[in-house]
Amino acid sequence: MRFENKKQIIANGKTDEIKKIRKDILEMLSTAIDAVDPYCVVSSQFDKFVLKIDSKKVNLADFSNIYLVAFGKASIGMTQAALDHCEISKGVVITNDITQKIKNPAIDVFYGDHPIPNDDSINGAKAAEKLISQVSENDLLLILISGGGSALLCHPRVSLKDLQETTSYLLKSGANIQEINTIRKHISYVKGGQLIQNAKCQVISFVISDVIGDPLSFIASGPTIGDETKYEHAKNIFEKYNLWEIIPKSVQSVIIQGIAKEIPETPFIHEISKDKVKNMVIANNTLACETLLHHAEKLGYKPSLYSTTLQGEARIVGNQLVDILIEKNKKEEINMLIAGGETTVTVKGSGKGGRNQEMVLASLNNLQKNSIVFASFGTDGIDGMSTAAGAIADSNSLKRAIDKNLNVDVFLADNNSNVFFHEINDLLITGPTGTNVMDVQILIKQ
Repeated sequence: MRFENKKQIIANGKTDEIKKIRKDILEMLSTAIDAVDPYCVVSSQFDKFVLKIDSKKVNLADFSNIYLVAFGKASIGMTQAALDHCEISKGVVITNDITQKIKNPAIDVFYGDHPIPNDDSINGAKAAEKLISQVSENDLLLILISGGGSALLCHPRVSLKDLQETTSYLLKSGANIQEINTIRKHISYVKGGQLIQNAKCQVISFVISDVIGDPLSFIASGPTIGDETKYEHAKNIFEKYNLWEIIPKSVQSVIIQGIAKEIPETPFIHEISKDKVKNMVIANNTLACETLLHHAEKLGYKPSLYSTTLQGEARIVGNQLVDILIEKNKKEEINMLIAGGETTVTVKGSGKGGRNQEMVLASLNNLQKNSIVFASFGTDGIDGMSTAAGAIADSNSLKRAIDKNLNVDVFLADNNSNVFFHEINDLLITGPTGTNVMDVQILIKQ
């Protein structure tokens, strides 16, 4: 099991039945993370000196040099797999995982930050741009993309400070990832297909998806694929969330100039050749959830996979999932519900938490009333601005909280779910998992 506090999580179950359910949930979540392990999913695309792209095969011996650019939370594992299967002439990797290292002199590693970019996010992006500008027609450019890539590969048209401020506003606004990444594309030199727009060689891009529905143009803000959004869309999103008047003037200026066509639009879909640039999703939330489903059946549960495209306000969605399981349990004898996707939190308080922890916190009354165990888990091991991956609770969690004089409504109002679950020792703690396919939820009827 991957969980640092697994003994405590299991021990918090009041009865042997709940203890077993908690143990099974940790086991299933661990299995799901293993299924989307970046090293394994990249390795599976290699067959000796042949690279598999969907139904096609590319012979690596046909190229003079192979260059690599990797960015995202899974970039270290993805890069190591490529290094173990082919000779990389030169590479640039941008990660936020300081616990893992690449020991290869051909690879330059930059340690950016997420979800708010830092100086190394920019330095890494510029190094990647320089490398791509130096490749020749007979070379192969291998690009490895994973969740968090929007913040980690970052060359903005505004100052870092103004970008950080804008990103912070967006993350607290309740905007979804498609909306946030639409804006990111239009204040960037590398997103929305711009990274490889002028690449001279064959480009192959392997993607671990952290966006609902796996739209390549929004994963890591689509640096290797043409864009269908425009500057007008970015401005509309700012206005939708009442942010236009408070964002930095430099960001307003870029958007206004773009609308006036004084700054070029991101390249459209048809402007980037699908023959020259091949993109392939190699792991996603569906793979994680289907792995959960199969493992649950092996453990003797009767599971139902409800959705891998879960969206909406976290505190509302959590209760909806409880209600769905109750209905399915009555009609179909289903005793376990699996879901995946990415919800949002409209931040109004000053507490610490994340969408997974808030989802479980908002459901505590419902869990007590209906005898349900509920875990919500961020597959990257980091939920929101906390160091936890999510939280778990059962029908007795509310009573344990009340015994400690913890008021659910007060903690919800302050978006302080992390402190709440820390107090009752029900945080899910893994540390960075090295991958990211959004979130997964497991609900089991006791």
